[in-house]
Amino acid sequence: MQRRHFCFAASAFALGPPAVRAAEAFPVKPVRIISPYAAGGGPDVQLRQAGPTLGEALGQPIVIENKVGAAGVLAAQYVAQQPADGYTLLMGSNTHLIQKILQPDLKFDPLADFAAVSNLAASPTVLVVRADAPWQRLEDLIADLRARPGQANYGSGGIGTSAHLAGATLASLAGLKVTHIPLKGSVEIAASLLRGDTQYAFPVAGTGIPQVKGGKLRALAVTSRRRLAQLPDVPTLHERLKNELAVQESWFGMWAPAKTPAAVVDTLHAAATRTLKTPAVQSAFEAAGNTAALSESPQAFADFVRSENRKWAEIVKLAGVSAS
Repeated sequence: MQRRHFCFAASAFALGPPAVRAAEAFPVKPVRIISPYAAGGGPDVQLRQAGPTLGEALGQPIVIENKVGAAGVLAAQYVAQQPADGYTLLMGSNTHLIQKILQPDLKFDPLADFAAVSNLAASPTVLVVRADAPWQRLEDLIADLRARPGQANYGSGGIGTSAHLAGATLASLAGLKVTHIPLKGSVEIAASLLRGDTQYAFPVAGTGIPQVKGGKLRALAVTSRRRLAQLPDVPTLHERLKNELAVQESWFGMWAPAKTPAAVVDTLHAAATRTLKTPAVQSAFEAAGNTAALSESPQAFADFVRSENRKWAEIVKLAGVSAS
């Protein structure tokens, strides 16, 4: 009896402490990623395109769940309260930073409540109007809206979203008096334009480009630093407005609950690296106007998130956006 006990103890010692063995074994069951976007929205589609490859890299299925509401806040609050074991992740984005800037009393902190794993993709927004709208160029839109103050609306997926900030930034830099219409989600933007409820909008490229290619919408500008390969004739907002804050790119990546073991975070980062280096995933992202944005390490992603937090705070201040 004593010998059997000793042999078990020796074997356990050789394998290492229980916490280490658990980290080494991760994952042993499916990993959930909580998407704050509606199914069919650009970022959600991109995540689902990468999901199977990410699952292959981890050796376990990836289950994507949509928890939509409050411009991503509901999803963030949910994941922040989950066990820190790597099995429930958040599709974190700059929208979560913006919401916390706008509403400091929110019951989650994007900098303190999550362990950064890796960025996945970055995407500008695209200034779009209906395909039959009278404006052929950005200058046409600005001139007309200046001549008709208070008579135009722009739509977004909600207060504090990238589409909202881009629209408010244009209004501020171009001196426009327009009304922001927060919709139920980003997938509602095109329908709102087609109905005539709004006159222009800034959906993310993954949502806007297919609508432009399909002939429903016309693109007047993009918020990337350089023109997009998919829309080579469409100028950047920075080209026209000559202001650095006109360069705005949305991004999304993987966040785990704070205190997730470093070994688990490293395993997830390695899987993200393998996924984003897969040509099929890169092509799928690029076709939608996104760029694969792999972080060199979890720490590099954490540093990026902090720098983005400072930048979006400046944009919120410039645009005069509030949560009310």
